[in-house]
Amino acid sequence: MPNQKHDVHLSQPERKKLLAIVSKGRNKAVVIQRAHRLLKADEGKTDSEIKDILYVSEQTIRRTRLRYVQQGLQAALDDQPHSPHAEPALDEKQEAYLIALACSAPPEGYARWTLELLAHRLATDGFVSSISPETVRLVLRKTN
Repeated sequence: MPNQKHDVHLSQPERKKLLAIVSKGRNKAVVIQRAHRLLKADEGKTDSEIKDILYVSEQTIRRTRLRYVQQGLQAALDDQPHSPHAEPALDEKQEAYLIALACSAPPEGYARWTLELLAHRLATDGFVSSISPETVRLVLRKTN
């Protein structure tokens, strides 16, 4: 099924640039792979055909086509900037309470605190509205 919505039509200078990228091999491998995808798409190959030729998923090919159509050649070749780090899930007071809780005696009927028990206890004590056991693990790992 051809991708009519995101057809790749390279200009002559763009095609020349991509051919230079794939033939010289002086770029990052990921840039060379993206250049190959764009060249194959410009040749009129379908996503399924490109997938079989270049051993990548059709979704990867679609994303490359879409970035080329929406943002241009350079954006399609370059890595997308990653989002900045999210705010910490717990503030200092909440972390201190979690650490103190983990160092205290476990609830009755349990031999030790589990990550799930700690997360549930933080929520029931009103320190957080919800927290995942993985976040609890990361906070405790940070403090040894």
